[in-house]
Amino acid sequence: MARYNLPRTSDMSTSIEERSLIIHEQLRGKIGVHNKMPVRTKDDLSLAYTPGVAAPCKAIAADPTRTAALTLKSNSVAVVSDGSAVLGLGNIGANAAIPVMEGKALLFKEYADINAWPICLDTQDTEEIIETVRRIAPVFGGVNLEDISAPRCFEVESRLQDLGIPVFHDDQHGTAIVLLAALINACRLLDRDLSTVKVVINGAGAAGTAIAKLLRCIGQEPDACLSVCDVIVCDSKGAIHRGRSDLNPMKKDLLQFSNRDHRAGNLSEVLVGADVFIGVSKGNLVTAEMVKSMAPDPIIFAMANPDPEIMPDIAKTAGAAVVGTGRSDFPNQVNNVLAFPGIFRGALDVGATQITEKMKIVAAYALANAVESPTADYIIPSPLDRTVSPLIAQAVAQAFEAS
Repeated sequence: MARYNLPRTSDMSTSIEERSLIIHEQLRGKIGVHNKMPVRTKDDLSLAYTPGVAAPCKAIAADPTRTAALTLKSNSVAVVSDGSAVLGLGNIGANAAIPVMEGKALLFKEYADINAWPICLDTQDTEEIIETVRRIAPVFGGVNLEDISAPRCFEVESRLQDLGIPVFHDDQHGTAIVLLAALINACRLLDRDLSTVKVVINGAGAAGTAIAKLLRCIGQEPDACLSVCDVIVCDSKGAIHRGRSDLNPMKKDLLQFSNRDHRAGNLSEVLVGADVFIGVSKGNLVTAEMVKSMAPDPIIFAMANPDPEIMPDIAKTAGAAVVGTGRSDFPNQVNNVLAFPGIFRGALDVGATQITEKMKIVAAYALANAVESPTADYIIPSPLDRTVSPLIAQAVAQAFEAS
């Protein structure tokens, strides 16, 4: 195993960014490939390569459904990005996105023992991305789309659902699943009915749209649906409502299941009386006065990084009962690593062809149920909790098999 030498964590003069740069320079990549079988003798070589390898080749040629049984496909995921919407860094391109995709692959292995490969595409053309993924799909049992900007990410994911393997945009659905788990437990803690809370989502990009859709589950089986009382989605111009003439097709689609009372106004106006604020937008957009205008003991999920829409201490002083962020230095971190390893583990284990809405819902409940006694500062497990992925995997596998 590769080793690296770092300044001590206690050396506060060395930032996390500087220490990370040192690690990456020393390791030259966070992941690698290891062989499952030895090649020490001629017999080993004959089995692994020629002439023995002809047997599985001919078996697959005769019956392509045996690919997963005879190759690495059964436990492999492609982590695909075009580098157009990376973390808080924006459009940094394919090369600069590699460290993030490597990190994703590392987490797949650490949390679910899945072999994942970073595939950073030197194109941001929707058609080229779709075509490329189609052409590489035979090698993989699943595709994790990552850091592709909206609204292109919606089309890319939608048009790849016919591949016969799970295609999952983690920026959308991973975030939505972990957020839903946190909301479930926040409502349990505060003895509230999830079906009656009023939710305001600020941010109409990939994550905000997926959260709104998961809360509503339009068109899904009744037992897979939640019926949240009302969801209002805001963008930079305020509430998305039917009176606006500047909405793109994706925002118009949101109106099929949000803002049923057609409320207009900016964020501060629609937050009045709301039970829940979910922020997937920009830092420092919510003030203490806005929190005070919400319903008593509101739930705040301010997930913008690195600066939340409102800092937890300010939100709590203003009356928030539960606060979560996307940061690791505050309680209740909404971190996608709690979801995607287990979701893909369960899907690969049963040969799932898609990640359905019901699989997402059961994943959220499995994650929520991993916390036996929620508190204001502990409504979701730590991202370092290794017991979570198996629980989600089992729930996801059962949901697919029952569908």
